[in-house]
Amino acid sequence: MLQLPCDVEVIVVDDGSTDSSATVIQGFSNLRFIRHRINKGKGAVIREGVENSSGDMILIQDADLEYCPSDIPKLLKPILMHEADVVLGSRMMGKPKRMSRSHLIANKFLSCATRVLFGSATTDLMTGYKLFTRSALEQVTIDSEGFEVEAELVGKFLVRGLRVVEVPIKYEYRRKGKAKIGWRHGLGSLWTLLKVRVSAI
Repeated sequence: MLQLPCDVEVIVVDDGSTDSSATVIQGFSNLRFIRHRINKGKGAVIREGVENSSGDMILIQDADLEYCPSDIPKLLKPILMHEADVVLGSRMMGKPKRMSRSHLIANKFLSCATRVLFGSATTDLMTGYKLFTRSALEQVTIDSEGFEVEAELVGKFLVRGLRVVEVPIKYEYRRKGKAKIGWRHGLGSLWTLLKVRVSAI
């Protein structure tokens, strides 16, 4: 079992799944379960999870386990050491397994756009592994409904001048299931970055 240097609350948001996920999750008693009857998008899921949380730090963990929970202590360390307000788990600093060439190129392009727009050395803008303090989150609003929330959060944290650091993580693209992200999500994320940057002028 993963040992963490802090108390933990687990909030699971089922975003309209059509398999047996809800039945499996409801078999656990040590978590809070929220279910959407229809798919609302990742931004909506994060917003609702945050609204129902009570901790001083918040971690996003995708249910498909492309991101390894054993990396959580590594994400926690910079915040516990008072060196960061936001920690991004960078797949690019680690060794991503089976990530498609198109996803790799798109992510590098968006990370480059982040450096140009915000002056940040971010290497993995679209990482799904983000850990932030509640005080950091209280300084921004989550407006995106879909995957663009990844770009929105990082952009808004950077605009606010918060300390954003990256740590290398393990990542393995899942072999089963439908593709999650396409070129439209990439364009939407770029547009989101532009909006965040312009709104801060």
